[in-house]
Amino acid sequence: MGCFASTPKDTGGNRRKPTSIGDVSVYVPGLRIPKPVEFSQSLGDQLPKTLVERLTALRTRIVVMANQEGPTITRTRRKTQHGSTLADLHQALEDYIPVLLGLTKDGSLQFKVQFIWVNQEDEEEETALSNVWYELLSVLHLMAMLQMSQANLLLLPRGTSDGYHPKVSEENRRTSIDIFLKAAGYLDCAIRHVVPQFTSEQRRSLPIDLAEGALRALCLQALGQGVDIQLGMAIDSAKATLAVKRRLACEMVKYWQQAQDNIMNLPLANGWGEKHRFFVKWKYVEAKAAGYYYHGLILDEGNTEKLHGMAVAALQAADECLKESKKASEAFNASSPTSRTPPLFGTMKYLSEKIPKDTSSKVRINRDLYSYEKIMETAPTLPDFALALKPDEYQLPPLDASWLVSKDNQR
Repeated sequence: MGCFASTPKDTGGNRRKPTSIGDVSVYVPGLRIPKPVEFSQSLGDQLPKTLVERLTALRTRIVVMANQEGPTITRTRRKTQHGSTLADLHQALEDYIPVLLGLTKDGSLQFKVQFIWVNQEDEEEETALSNVWYELLSVLHLMAMLQMSQANLLLLPRGTSDGYHPKVSEENRRTSIDIFLKAAGYLDCAIRHVVPQFTSEQRRSLPIDLAEGALRALCLQALGQGVDIQLGMAIDSAKATLAVKRRLACEMVKYWQQAQDNIMNLPLANGWGEKHRFFVKWKYVEAKAAGYYYHGLILDEGNTEKLHGMAVAALQAADECLKESKKASEAFNASSPTSRTPPLFGTMKYLSEKIPKDTSSKVRINRDLYSYEKIMETAPTLPDFALALKPDEYQLPPLDASWLVSKDNQR
């Protein structure tokens, strides 16, 4: 199971990093790009010509599309064109998997073909491994990143006909939640069903982009951003109680905390990786601002001096986290490739206005009622709720019928 780094003379699929990726609501750490593979050289005497040609045609379609659009697909211009490109490339990957899976069913074929993919977060520019599970892992990762890219397009606020603050429609927000769960499903499938196919030694040969910690961090990011959208919709709903909002905010904190735990010690590189770490840090601190804010409001409903003091401490923590999140956002946007934060909407648009105002008000009121020492307690621990949002259950498809025909012909 080999691994090598490419040289600058290699053609097709070399790592290309844009200087700017525009507006970012959902961070996608680049797209791993496949390089051409000669199936006929490795499998020409092992499989019927028609099956080899089918594998070649399906993968070549992916290589061409990914190389043409991959380097620019993370940019946020030309929404309609990118939306269709994402869908077309995603469909090509889905068409490829049932045929590719045939190589996993025969032990003699699993290690015959050397697959090469350009990395984004690894020090090595590209990784070549003679293992079909590496190819499948790369495909699932790319499918998830395409979904995240689609969610980013949906969650960029657009100007309205009435000229007011740019908004994200409720339809786009609902659709984005489904997309986040689908992306998480691909990553969850990769973690549970594909990564275990590698030995411990083989896993060390995988690029950082496909390390289990990186996959888990991306899966948790998708779920965390899904809960963020749910919280924003709850804020807009007159029926959602304070308790519901607090639960969503606290769940969001847990998703981002776990994402940070998974990504913290990974040797991410090449700009994309460092920017990825900045993004997770930013969203984790942002989530804590929401968690402390809603926890503080519920504590303030109590009727004791202690609860009111804890409420003020929680609101002050929310205010500090909000200030820290703005600095984290600036660090994320300044890191290469540079980016911009789109106009605020949903959760953070509401909280960026409410947290400073409510914190100042509650501190003033309680300072008049109680001693200063009672107010300066440390921030209370946030409630620990079970995580409700789960990845979609993605199951690998059955073998393509061409493999059944191939077996019949070999009898």
